[in-house]
Amino acid sequence: MKSKAIFCWSGGKDSALALYHVLKENEIKVVALLTTLNKKFNRISMHGVREDLLDMQAESIGIPLIKMYVEEGTNTEYEKNMEELLLQYKEQGVDYVIFGDIFLEDLRAYREKNLEKVGMKAIFPLWKNDTAKLVREFLSLGFRTVTCCVNDAFLGEESVGAEITSKFINSLPPGVDPCGENGEYHTFCFEGPVFKKKIEIRIGEKTYRPLEIKTSDETSKTKGFWFCELLPAGL
Repeated sequence: MKSKAIFCWSGGKDSALALYHVLKENEIKVVALLTTLNKKFNRISMHGVREDLLDMQAESIGIPLIKMYVEEGTNTEYEKNMEELLLQYKEQGVDYVIFGDIFLEDLRAYREKNLEKVGMKAIFPLWKNDTAKLVREFLSLGFRTVTCCVNDAFLGEESVGAEITSKFINSLPPGVDPCGENGEYHTFCFEGPVFKKKIEIRIGEKTYRPLEIKTSDETSKTKGFWFCELLPAGL
């Protein structure tokens, strides 16, 4: 009997590639996708993607979707809501949570510490893989994705709403991770081998949002983020 897992789904390329590997290996049963959304705006946290596009992804993938809403956006709120949710699934025999993280040690330790509280373990299918190779694999498999948010310390307005291609990756400034693993950019995946059908989208308005709270990291050059409104093609 296969072990059961929940997959933390961001809607972006790393999630899509990690899910592809898990489904291909077929050693663990993914019982649900789990996504955190901002309750006020009905959008994926950090990425700013509309909830209806998330629904279209989950429908195309064919795995049930769990939505965890946050209002305050604090770590305390996130941890409390996540703990309550995971305890429910722990009672149903789910022992693992899968993440698409690649090399951020602090983030991995944070996730593992939180899972210890509910007696669950983390799985990282892409961990310590070369990010340049991962993005090439992603593209070679036929996945397609667009940037939905970019950090202004690294990329500008022209980079948000752009499709990730070999040309895009080759044009990234020095020091920018090919997968955006340091938060340089976030993406929305709309086509590829984990989807039964393509999610038809169109690019909407681009907006700039300055940081509401200044970072304590004096070395950070981030002043804000560019977001792109992604819309279902019919809207």
